[in-house]
Amino acid sequence: MGSQGTIITFFPWANAYQGKVGGGQVGVTTYIIPVGSVNFWKNRLTKFNITYNIAKRFGETYLEFSDPHGLQLELVERDEGEPNNWTHGDVTPEVAIKGFGGAILLSTNPEKTEETLLNVLGLKKVGEEDDLIRFKSHGDIGNVIDVKRTPIGRGQMGVGTVHHIAWRAKDNEDHLDWQQHVANSGYGVTAVRDRNYFNAVYFKEYGEILFEIATDPPGFTHDESYETMGTELKLPAQYEQYRDQLNRSLIPIEIRNVDN
Repeated sequence: MGSQGTIITFFPWANAYQGKVGGGQVGVTTYIIPVGSVNFWKNRLTKFNITYNIAKRFGETYLEFSDPHGLQLELVERDEGEPNNWTHGDVTPEVAIKGFGGAILLSTNPEKTEETLLNVLGLKKVGEEDDLIRFKSHGDIGNVIDVKRTPIGRGQMGVGTVHHIAWRAKDNEDHLDWQQHVANSGYGVTAVRDRNYFNAVYFKEYGEILFEIATDPPGFTHDESYETMGTELKLPAQYEQYRDQLNRSLIPIEIRNVDN
């Protein structure tokens, strides 16, 4: 079951247009792998004919690659984060991805993005190297943010791009405090959106990156048990009337052991 710092959402848009990675977006999504597992991942990427590059920044080594749709991804070894206890094919807990490491943000106005991270969200600036500024927040995973110093022309949302990046609020009260804090800081923030498994608010910082702040509760066991999770389609109440139609139009999900 996913937990905070391990969950990524995809929009299953059929025949969607290709996006353009650029300013106002998450440029690269970083995942943490266990220390000592990088050779496993080099071999695995090679096995599946995925070209990767090796990059170094802030004293760490990254495996950079793209998924089939153009999403820019990277793996980095870190001690932080709980082990992933699942095994799938050749991917065992000793080498499995632990969760997000963070992201590289591409901004149309890096100084304004830095201001938001420091003065609104409370991250700390911990380093500068080449064209990057590094920030850290609390937590073991998903807490390292690198921002490109050079302003970048606006990207275009579509296939192969990231829509937004989410930050955590511990509960509904904390969430409302953050909503008010963001508004008081001069940003246009949305009303609270009920996402069934969490509440969310959204705002665009002045480098045009869309930020979400989401609550930890109620979580995925809100409407089903851990033991039965994923065995049936779950819908928000307002869409229950469309259940039959949605069931018929769902894209089949197939879990394959690609190592056999």
